Amino acid sequence: MARTTGSHSQKTGPRVTQSAQRLFAQYGYAAVSMRQIAAEVGVQVGALYNYTPDKQSLLFTLMQEHMSGLLAAWKIHQGPENSTALRGLLAFVDCHLRYHLPRSEAVFIAYMELRNLTAENFDHIEKMRKSYEDALEAIIKKGMATGEFKVADSKIVTLAIIGMLKEVSTWYRPDGRLTEAALIERYQTMACQLVGAGAEP
Repeated sequence: MARTTGSHSQKTGPRVTQSAQRLFAQYGYAAVSMRQIAAEVGVQVGALYNYTPDKQSLLFTLMQEHMSGLLAAWKIHQGPENSTALRGLLAFVDCHLRYHLPRSEAVFIAYMELRNLTAENFDHIEKMRKSYEDALEAIIKKGMATGEFKVADSKIVTLAIIGMLKEVSTWYRPDGRLTEAALIERYQTMACQLVGAGAEP
């Protein structure tokens, strides 16, 4: 049967970004060449430029898609605005871990390869990252205002919680001693301890 026009492009495009992600995560952005990506995809190096202008664009696309997906996941996960700050914090931890745990390669690139973005691309990704951090800080500030949380500095606690959460995907294994649900519950407890609150059952 004849191939549908554009079907090859629709398959190859995602394979380019998937292969770039795998190689960047394994060897680091600086060490990976377009020739290596082409070999991984199974195309001539010149054919890559039908799908991306350059290696920098691939890195930016990977980071942008990761952050866009995370922000979209939080938008769905965050619950009603009149929810308590404690419920908001528990939801944030749950959302963050459920989104990140299956995406260890994307998480590694999102944090470790920021230094390799151009200034313009870095600024764009940083704005997205700040939007995500601001969502958590808003929850913490709400808890401070309602008396649910005992926090001296909302910014420091925000960065501490995100820093704690972002490391999980580097070591967690689904076949380890903790299930995903148990892991999330423990991190929810630790986040509550950081804001001076008791976790709900």
